[in-house]
Amino acid sequence: MKLGPRELAVLALVLAIPVASYVLVFAPQNRDIGAAQLEISHKKEMLDSLRTETSRNDDLAQANNDIGSRIDEIEARLPSTKELDNIVRQISDLAVTSGLSSPTLTSGKPIEAGTYWEQPLVVTTAGNFTGFYRFLQKLERMPRITRIPEFNLLRNPKVDGEVAIEFTLSIFFQDDKS
Repeated sequence: MKLGPRELAVLALVLAIPVASYVLVFAPQNRDIGAAQLEISHKKEMLDSLRTETSRNDDLAQANNDIGSRIDEIEARLPSTKELDNIVRQISDLAVTSGLSSPTLTSGKPIEAGTYWEQPLVVTTAGNFTGFYRFLQKLERMPRITRIPEFNLLRNPKVDGEVAIEFTLSIFFQDDKS
């Protein structure tokens, strides 16, 4: 078989068609497919991060709800101004039922502390140490929020086990006006 110019031209044309189709069709499509795959993987990553953020937001919303309910529970433990007299009576009764002498209570000036108030009471009483310990335990179990910022305990040298007690008891309450 002789290869003349005509046969060579047909052979070149037959070989040029696949090369040209690769260069003109397949290579650009492969680039487009690669770019599309990169875009898809980027969007999948973004979607995963959005899912993570959404679940975190749900967790934060639940945490906010939990904190709000805890605040409501704590505020429910704060008496109003009208209930302070009852609390003082309860504290006096606790001291007497614990075996202490009837306490003298001196009310201080209420202190504003944000959305609540603090009423300091100077309590002076006497009795045996065991009774005082029971009094503190009962005071701790009260449903109201209290604290003891100052405390003096003096032993009676004449009677064994007798103590004179003076402490400041702060009762937290909500003002009726707020």
